[in-house]
Amino acid sequence: MTTVPQPTATTRWRCTLCGNLTRFDVTRSSKSVEYVHLDLAGEPKVEEREVVSETIESVRCRWCNAVDQIELVDRPGAGS
Repeated sequence: MTTVPQPTATTRWRCTLCGNLTRFDVTRSSKSVEYVHLDLAGEPKVEEREVVSETIESVRCRWCNAVDQIELVDRPGAGS
C-alpha cells in the first residue's frame, strides 16, 4: 500500500486522469488521544482531541472514480 502525500500551504491534489482539483474521497488512519467527559447520565463528549499520527491510505477521485491517481500540483499564486 502506498501512502498519498498530503497537500501543503503551497500544493493541492489533482487527479492525473480527469484533472479534478476539488472532489475526493480520502481514506485515512489516525492515532489520537482524546479527553472524554461523561455527563452524570453517562453520555460521553470528546472535549479535546490530539492527533498523534495520521496516514492517508488512499484517495479516490469523485469525478472519474480513479483510485490512487492523485498528484500534488502547485496552488495558484503559491509562488507569489
